[in-house]
Amino acid sequence: MTANTPQTRKAKGRRFQQQIRDLLLETFKKLDPDDVRSTSMGASGADLLTSPACQKLFPYAVECKCQEHLNIWAALKQAEKNSTKKLKPILFFKKSHSKKYVTLEAEEFMKLLKK
Repeated sequence: MTANTPQTRKAKGRRFQQQIRDLLLETFKKLDPDDVRSTSMGASGADLLTSPACQKLFPYAVECKCQEHLNIWAALKQAEKNSTKKLKPILFFKKSHSKKYVTLEAEEFMKLLKK
């Protein structure tokens, strides 16, 4: 069993950010790797830095949480804090050995369904 140290938790979070970055690059084949970059752990702002080209295809400020016990409201508050008028908040989350999930405002989800 792996020790639950701050280093292992940060490494787990960093790997999850990179998985979401890779998922965006796989989904939007037009993007280059430099269009979506994972930020360093502890950096302020969104967890993924996106280029203007990426923002046209994916207009979201990404917050990633890889935690066993997630406070969804605190995570959403952080996502909203890191969003802008141009980039809507979106939260990707998972825990060990689970699928990845995403949360965004209901109205934003309905807009996606209309497309």
